[in-house]
Amino acid sequence: MSEFEKREGEIALSADPADFADDCKVVFIGKINTSWKTRAECPKNLVQARQRGIKATIEIDEFWRAGLAGLEDRSHLIVLYWMHQARRDLIVQNPRHRNEPVGVFALRSPVRPNPIALSIVKILGVDQATGKIDIDAIDCLDGTPVVDIKPWLGTIDSVQI
Repeated sequence: MSEFEKREGEIALSADPADFADDCKVVFIGKINTSWKTRAECPKNLVQARQRGIKATIEIDEFWRAGLAGLEDRSHLIVLYWMHQARRDLIVQNPRHRNEPVGVFALRSPVRPNPIALSIVKILGVDQATGKIDIDAIDCLDGTPVVDIKPWLGTIDSVQI
């Protein structure tokens, strides 16, 4: 079975969401440099990425680099990125780790109407001049576009459960 074939119980939308999306004028601000060139070799989540111990780099385009000022004082970063090779039409999925199909909004899968991923990563270094942010790990393909980055703030982003 190819990675794009539907599994039993999955439901695809009648059209690709990209075909009827409004142009909200989202721009990519850079890319993520990783060791993974294919989806098969890419870790499935951030835990797996950290277990492999392979670091990554976020490369911010020159136009946006002034926005990195002050980031060197932060320990962690929230990264929003566009899973550009994910399909967008499955509204119900049957993941291998579940016993039955579930809706896309109950999953962290990259297969979704807008393939936006979110990771909280540890900052290892920031070079504003080159736009490079060295991070501990991330779970995406080399060249993945970056939608946005935000500092992780423990006083705001920690949830007491």
